[in-house]
Amino acid sequence: MNLYIDTSLVDWSRAQFALTAMYHWLFVPLTLGLGVIMGIMETIYFVKKDDFWKRVTQFWMKLFAVNFAVGVATGLILEFEFGTNWSNYSWIVGDIFGAPLAIEGIVAFFMESTFIAVMYFGWNKVSRSFHLASTWLTTLGATISAWWILVANAWMQHPVGMEFNPETVRHEMTSFLSVAFSPTAVVKFVHTVSSGWMTGAIFVIGVSCWYLVRGRSLRFAKASLAVGTAFGLLSCAFVMLSGDFSGVSVAKTQPMKLASFEGLYDGSEHAPFTVAGPIKIPNMLTLLATHKFTAFVPGINDLINGGYPLPDGTTALSAEEKMERGRQAVANFSAFREALREGLTAEAAMARGELQELMPYFGYGKIQDKAELVPPVPLLFWSFRVMVGLGGFFVLLILALLYLQLKDQILRFPLLLKVAFWTIPLVYVCSQAGWICAEVGRQPWAIQDLLPVSAAVSSLQSSSVKLTFFLFLAIFTLLLIAEIRIMCRVVKKGPEESEN
Repeated sequence: MNLYIDTSLVDWSRAQFALTAMYHWLFVPLTLGLGVIMGIMETIYFVKKDDFWKRVTQFWMKLFAVNFAVGVATGLILEFEFGTNWSNYSWIVGDIFGAPLAIEGIVAFFMESTFIAVMYFGWNKVSRSFHLASTWLTTLGATISAWWILVANAWMQHPVGMEFNPETVRHEMTSFLSVAFSPTAVVKFVHTVSSGWMTGAIFVIGVSCWYLVRGRSLRFAKASLAVGTAFGLLSCAFVMLSGDFSGVSVAKTQPMKLASFEGLYDGSEHAPFTVAGPIKIPNMLTLLATHKFTAFVPGINDLINGGYPLPDGTTALSAEEKMERGRQAVANFSAFREALREGLTAEAAMARGELQELMPYFGYGKIQDKAELVPPVPLLFWSFRVMVGLGGFFVLLILALLYLQLKDQILRFPLLLKVAFWTIPLVYVCSQAGWICAEVGRQPWAIQDLLPVSAAVSSLQSSSVKLTFFLFLAIFTLLLIAEIRIMCRVVKKGPEESEN
């Protein structure tokens, strides 16, 4: 067996996919959040029959359309990369991974791309009720699209509903419902979508505060700020609640990821949560990870060395033991294929049975060094704190703005309004930090415990991937600059003056 791995190819393929995913994720959250806010605003217009709310909705729709268009362009490239850069991955798990992506393209994307035309161009051409339905259906389509993409991603984090077929060398789906509605998928969907809602809310809040600081379009700004803050507070509540359940899910299915978030090297039954440096909250990590006051939370050393008690009463294997079982599984797979070719039915059946027994460790047979099983701890440690810290800041900011609005004192605090405006880039930093935690924390696995990234990559020249990396970097950067410039132009022009 050829065990040579072109690490340069793997690194550049990872870098290119990360580049595309992170650029794409600059646009998706705003689509999810701004879509709901537009729907709320148009619903108010539909109920009140006040043209002011129609103009408010139309203003935010302009920004939504620009963001949506650029997001589609980056998203299409991202999906194509599964075939170009990760063909081994696509071959081995395409029967499972491809299903939710196919549904997303056929149903959800078709739905949102159809109704966005009615939403954007249908004013005064269709009835108010049909236009309102089109707005909500566009948002629903985007949300359903997110659901199926996150189902696929959640399966990579915690593979369920499948079995390995050694004859076809593919993982094959055994239960669509298990894949589509796994607890990991549900938690990931709620947390990711609600973070997108929060992004949309912060964006609307920041732009509204920009108008208030400049004394422009005050009625529009106050109305938009009221919707943004109310929706933002609801979004933050969903983010925090789903984040708590996500922590429990990660502790059960990806303990190495959780240990890396905390920089926890030695486990404990009363593990503290590290705020920063020496500042720790006693027992908090145990409570967050298990919802119990006393339970063993393994650290990185425990996960590598094994020997600690598992919840089912067994003892955890060491990384070396898992790798040895994985190598045996790979050997059994080779023996099965050889026996199959030679028509040795009994030998093939025996090798297949042994392979099935060791299949949970098959991916470890491709790991060359147990150090590979530890993701980059400093990056994850600080990304997690950036995500949580900024999330807490957003909650405090929204509460302060809501209080001042209720007291009709919002214009007396221009510094707070400026802070709210400059919070717009921070919400994107928070969102990117969240995806770093989710995806880098899974390394070295393309599929948790089943397929290492090094075994998923296509057979390409690393120079080709390097070239396209810089090509995509240039194209995506130009698209981002173009979007920001167009959005700034729309904001500076402002809503129609007749609204005031």
